[in-house]
Amino acid sequence: MLTRRRVGPTLAAALAATPAIAQTAIHPAEDYRRAANLFRSGRRDEAVYWLYRGQYRYRVHLAARPGLARDGDPALFASLSESVGRPINEYAFGDLPALLAILDRVIAEARAEDDGFTPKAQFPGAHRGTLAGLAALRDQIDWSRDAIRAQRLRNGLSNRN
Repeated sequence: MLTRRRVGPTLAAALAATPAIAQTAIHPAEDYRRAANLFRSGRRDEAVYWLYRGQYRYRVHLAARPGLARDGDPALFASLSESVGRPINEYAFGDLPALLAILDRVIAEARAEDDGFTPKAQFPGAHRGTLAGLAALRDQIDWSRDAIRAQRLRNGLSNRN
């Protein structure tokens, strides 16, 4: 199962020393794996970052390659979004200022950095469209802060901030 492998300290140190473009040459599902491992280890804010980074990269990948078999990467993306994304999002939406800051970071990185798995030069439209969607999500969350907080309370979830 994708979410069971943990990143050990040696691999984590190697990844930290690896240039960003090399880190993005791996499949976006690895970002979800990292998010799941971080969340399990209690590093929840880092997990939120890796989830949204992975979601951005995975959406670009799928937009760039619309002919992929539906039971392959599109199905894996849906599964990861549910199994990894749901618990992390439940946590993330409890602190909207922190979530918005993380989304701002992912958006800034997406604008400034290339993706070695789905290069901007080869798939500019996929990057532009996905970035626009992420920016719209960020703005919608910002505009809906009060409604999100109220809905969480109705659902029995806490608001940390």
